Amino acid sequence: MFDRYMIVEDSLRSTDQGFAFDIRITYYRGVALSLIEGFEVTVDGQPVPRDTIRFVLRGVAYTQAELDHDTDGRWEFGEIATLVVEWPGGLSSGVHTIEAAQQLRISYLPGPLRGQDTKTLLLAG
Repeated sequence: MFDRYMIVEDSLRSTDQGFAFDIRITYYRGVALSLIEGFEVTVDGQPVPRDTIRFVLRGVAYTQAELDHDTDGRWEFGEIATLVVEWPGGLSSGVHTIEAAQQLRISYLPGPLRGQDTKTLLLAG
């Protein structure tokens, strides 16, 4: 629905173990964290292994397994979260193409809702 707004502009940054960027939910409502089926990330055409991605919301980092079991937390529409990716050696300064996808389970839809976005972002040096 709101795919083109998923990746937040100018949010790419280095971390101690790789890189991170900010995202928004692509659905028009918030969802329980346990309804997030997962994230996919590709950087400069290279897929990122799923187990190296952490979802960070309000300062708390979650693995996919932890999201599956969190029935109390919610990710609200418009709220900015972060995907942190373990990437040995980090990303070099400069322009990178980031592709991200999220899959959500919505109770009244027959299958998962998949949102995806691609942005070219600058990693400042």
